[in-house]
Amino acid sequence: MSGLLALLDDVAALMKLAAAQLDDVAYYAAKAGSKTTALVIDDGAVTPKYVAGLPAAREVPIVMRIARGSLFNKVVILLPAALLLSAFAPWALTPLLMLGGAYLCFEGAEKIAHTVAHRGEAKKSAPRTLDAAHLEEKRVKGAIKTDFILSAEITAIALSVVEAESLLMQGVVLLLVALFITALVYGVVALLVKADDFGLRLSQEADTPAVRTFGRGLVKAMPKVMAALTVVGTGAMLWVGGNIILHGLEVLGFAAPYDWVHDVAHGAAEAVPVAQGFTEWFVTASLDGIFGLALGLLLIPVVTHALGPALAKLKGRTEAAKPHA
Repeated sequence: MSGLLALLDDVAALMKLAAAQLDDVAYYAAKAGSKTTALVIDDGAVTPKYVAGLPAAREVPIVMRIARGSLFNKVVILLPAALLLSAFAPWALTPLLMLGGAYLCFEGAEKIAHTVAHRGEAKKSAPRTLDAAHLEEKRVKGAIKTDFILSAEITAIALSVVEAESLLMQGVVLLLVALFITALVYGVVALLVKADDFGLRLSQEADTPAVRTFGRGLVKAMPKVMAALTVVGTGAMLWVGGNIILHGLEVLGFAAPYDWVHDVAHGAAEAVPVAQGFTEWFVTASLDGIFGLALGLLLIPVVTHALGPALAKLKGRTEAAKPHA
């Protein structure tokens, strides 16, 4: 009897340990998800452009293809790489995060610079040199490549907030984050790209005038919603990129810029009687975004005139070295 009681005690202890582990996994997954919110917004804002101009019947299948590629990026490539990094070179996490942050700053600044440079120009439709199947293939490959950069940054940020020493715990958290974010982003994107079709159907087939009016309003609103998402996504890139760089500088021993932003935001929050938490966040995000924009604008000529040509030349040499059939 005593042996049975001891076994039951051991089972109870194991159940408590498992429950604690599950609580830790949920906590770290939620924390990692909150830290990557801006990147999730940007990922969701970027993706719809890849289905523009393609047949409506192919919109959802294209989004699903991109989602599968995104999941492959996160789970098959980036998750094992992140665990290896955590095990053998944890010191490299901050520099790699900063490299990704610099890329986000460059991308955001380039979008703004391109918009400003082409403001007022009439939009020209691109020449249709590809059939729908080839264009779809090209779009999907481009979307998956872009997703890889954002997924790498999401994975690195998620890894940086997981304080558990167990590689198994880190792996489970990263897997949950990858599954949740991929489902969230591409589920929302699928809804967005079909919203205008849904609105059109309501406007034509609904039984009541109010529902038909709602459908017409949805059709009219979606272009503005997509444009707003683009603006939000660009702002998120600059905010997150700037924050990553400033925090990375602090970790590397150059804390003055990060401390200045924190002090200004804290002072602004104390100056208002209400919504102090929001004020501090807003000022911090704004200053991070301004820093990210400035850094991105500085990086544009570097990438355009130095890194870009160098990579193109390296790619050309690699292609030339391949044996021809």
